[in-house]
Amino acid sequence: MAALTLREVLDLDPVRASEPRLLTGRTALDRPVRWVHSSEVYEGANFLDGGELLLTNGFGLTDADEEVRRRYVRELAARGAAGLAVEIGRSLPQMPAEVVDEAERLGLPLLALHRVVPFVRITEAANRAIVARGLSGRQVVRPWGDDHTAALLADLADQAALNQPEVEARSALAGFHPGPGARLIGVSVHGTRETGAVDRAVRLLSGAAVLRAAFPGDVLALLALPATGTGDPIRAVQDAFRGAAESGLTVAVGHAVDAGGGWLRWSDTLRAARTTLELALTVPAAEPSVPDGPLVTSARALALERELTRGGVDTNRDRLARMVQHTLGPLLAWEAAHPSDLVRTLEVHLRHGCSPTRTAALLHIGRQSLYQRLERIESLLGLEIDDPDLLGELLQAACAHRVVRGMGATQVRGLRTVA
Repeated sequence: MAALTLREVLDLDPVRASEPRLLTGRTALDRPVRWVHSSEVYEGANFLDGGELLLTNGFGLTDADEEVRRRYVRELAARGAAGLAVEIGRSLPQMPAEVVDEAERLGLPLLALHRVVPFVRITEAANRAIVARGLSGRQVVRPWGDDHTAALLADLADQAALNQPEVEARSALAGFHPGPGARLIGVSVHGTRETGAVDRAVRLLSGAAVLRAAFPGDVLALLALPATGTGDPIRAVQDAFRGAAESGLTVAVGHAVDAGGGWLRWSDTLRAARTTLELALTVPAAEPSVPDGPLVTSARALALERELTRGGVDTNRDRLARMVQHTLGPLLAWEAAHPSDLVRTLEVHLRHGCSPTRTAALLHIGRQSLYQRLERIESLLGLEIDDPDLLGELLQAACAHRVVRGMGATQVRGLRTVA
């Protein structure tokens, strides 16, 4: 059975209620639509696999210059999007001429939606029709498979407008059936475009189910650990990836959530994994990684870093710099004039309960050298670093110092951390 076409999507009642006007791509109305979702993330094209109709209120285009808008359209077309629908009137008073011109040049169907209709109503109607078409034809047509899985994971990670029946239907089509009481854990892997590391890790986690797909630059997965498991599920997933992932890969593990807690919880763990991965790639690690092995971390291990960058890196840059200067100013001045490693020594010491034995071992120095560093730190700051009232402030400032150092590379590496 043929897939739902763009022409058929436009004929659905919620879409017609939005008073759509087709500006470009009239000859492409019979192209298949694999899924419909909304996203205001400018990099949303990176998570498309082809055949999606993308809905946007245009907020991301309001302050963009002409070349940025043209590039946005080019990236959608390059990813094989079925079309772009832009709400006109709230964020954008009219469709930018360069968007129309670029879409016309590339043959991308461009729709102007002139009446506000909640996107959730459009996606519900369209995707219900797509799922129904796929189910009715499953005896003769193979379900979407990996492409469908990628679209679902992208929608969850972007927290697109979804609903529980839609997520359950799409998960079922992908063969993902978390059992009662299962714990879901999002995972993001950088350094490969293959899913082999995820598949090997799942085999080590007896009874686990998985949704996984490769995207440009990383692999995204949602693991379901059975309720019969004992122990810490996050630790179990991390250990599995330490044994399954190749050297050079970076693996970020999200939170453990209840599979029955609703699709927003599914989204939360995937978003936490993605945010954690971006931080792991950008912010220098607090401690040395295991040589000749993958870097495996988790949202809870980088909880402080994630909190410090909540709302966006650029938004927090000046605030964090002031925090570091206020708390650690004398240490920074000393390090600028003398080769030393006082701030890192302070953070490692605080992270490990102020244990001299563990701190010295992790820094690969003798205990006597550590004591000398700690005395220098206390002398410069004029305080005792094991004072319980100061532990939180000092650890936060030391962590912020690493984040600020990593910020110098964000423009090059394209950090997207916003959650």
